[in-house]
Amino acid sequence: MRTCKLSLLFCAVVLAACKQSSPQAPEQPPGGAPAAAPAATGEAISIGATLPLTGSESRIGGFYKEGYELAFEEWNKKGGISVGGQKLPVKLTLLDDTSTQATAASLADRLINSDKVQFLLGTYASHLVEAQSVVAEQNHVPYVQGGGGAVEIHKRGFKWLFGLLAPVQLLSGAIMEWVDAQQAARKIPRPAKIAVVWENTAHGKDFRAGVKDFSEQHKGGYWIMMDESFELNGKDFGALLGKVKNSGADVFLVDAHLPDYITMQRQYVTLGLCHKIQSYGARGSEKQAADALGPEHVRYILSSVWWNAQLGTAGLTKDFADEFKARYGRSPEWYQAVSYETARALFLAIEKAGSLDRDKVREALASLNVDSILPGGKLSFPASSGQQAIYPFVVQQNQPDGTSPIVWPKESATSAGVAPNPDCSK
Repeated sequence: MRTCKLSLLFCAVVLAACKQSSPQAPEQPPGGAPAAAPAATGEAISIGATLPLTGSESRIGGFYKEGYELAFEEWNKKGGISVGGQKLPVKLTLLDDTSTQATAASLADRLINSDKVQFLLGTYASHLVEAQSVVAEQNHVPYVQGGGGAVEIHKRGFKWLFGLLAPVQLLSGAIMEWVDAQQAARKIPRPAKIAVVWENTAHGKDFRAGVKDFSEQHKGGYWIMMDESFELNGKDFGALLGKVKNSGADVFLVDAHLPDYITMQRQYVTLGLCHKIQSYGARGSEKQAADALGPEHVRYILSSVWWNAQLGTAGLTKDFADEFKARYGRSPEWYQAVSYETARALFLAIEKAGSLDRDKVREALASLNVDSILPGGKLSFPASSGQQAIYPFVVQQNQPDGTSPIVWPKESATSAGVAPNPDCSK
C-alpha cells in the first residue's frame, strides 16, 4: 500500500493544531487522588468500554462491538499480552451507554471506580467521547478512542486521551479534492455552487470548516450558496431541503449520522432533488441505507471514510479483513476496522510499556509508532494534534452494481468515479 501525499488542507490542519493553545486539563475529582491501577497478578488485564448498543447510535455501536470483540479474541488466542515476561489474557467489560452523554460519562466512572478496570476504550460518536474522556482524564486512566473525530475533543490539553479518528476537517477536505478534480476535468461548472448542510455538533462544525477552508483556498472555484445546520435525530427535513432546492447548488454536501442520512435522503428523493455531486460525509455506502431507501436511490453518493478494505490486498489490512469475514461471515466496514485498531493500539502500548502501570502505558501510547491497517500504513498520536492520529481519508462512491470503489486519493483509487450524476439528466 502506497502512502498518500499530504494535501494542502492536511498540512493546514496539522499546522493549526500545532498553534492551538491547550487549556488546562480537568481538575482531579474531589475526595483524593485518582484511582490507582491494579498491579499485575497473572490474572486477566481488565479493560472497560461503553458503546451505544441502544438508542439512536445503536447500529453503529453494534459494529464497534464487533471490532472490539474480534481484537480481544485474536489476542487471547495468542495467549494474551506480554507484560513483564508473562502472557496475560485480556478481558473486556462492555456496557451500554444508550447513546446519551450523561450515561456515557457515569458508566466510565463506574468502570474505573467500581468495576476497577485498568484501562478504557472509547465509545462511538464525538459528543459521547467528549463527555466520557473528561472522566478518564480526571482519574488518570489511559483512554483510547476511535469513535470521535471532532478536533475540539483534542484541543483541551488532555494527557490521557488518544484518538484514532483523523480530524473531520480532513474528511470533507478529501471530498472537496475529488470535486476539484472533476472541476479540472470540466465535468462540473466553474465556479461550482455548493450547499453545505451539517449536524449541529462538533463533528458537523469540523465538516463545514473543511468545506469552507478548501473553498477559500481555491478562490473563484466555488460559491457556497447555502450553509446551514440541523439538529440530530431529525424527523422532517422538508424545510431544509426546500432551501437546498432554492439555492441552485451544483454540489450538495451533508454531514450526518446514519439515522439522519437515511431520513434526509428519503425525503430528498421524494422531493425529486438531484445534484451533480452528492455526499453525506462519512455515510453513503452502508448496506442498511440501500436496504432502507432502495439501491437506486443511493447511486453515485460519495462518502469519505477512515478505512476501506480495498486499501490493501496483503499484510495487516488483508489479515484483518480475512479474520473478520471468517468470524462474522461478511466484509468489514470502517466502523469495525477502526474499533479493532483502537483495541490493538492499546494492546501494543501495554506490551511496549511492559507494565500495567497507567503512567507507563500512557507514555507508551504517546510515543507509539507502529504499522497499522489505517490509511498510510502507520499509527501514531502526535502531540502537535493533541494526540489525535493524522492520516489521509479515502473517498468512495456508490455504483449502480452495488459496489463502492475508492475514487480518491489517486494513489489508492480503484475507480475514477462518476460526475456529474447521470441520474440527474433522466
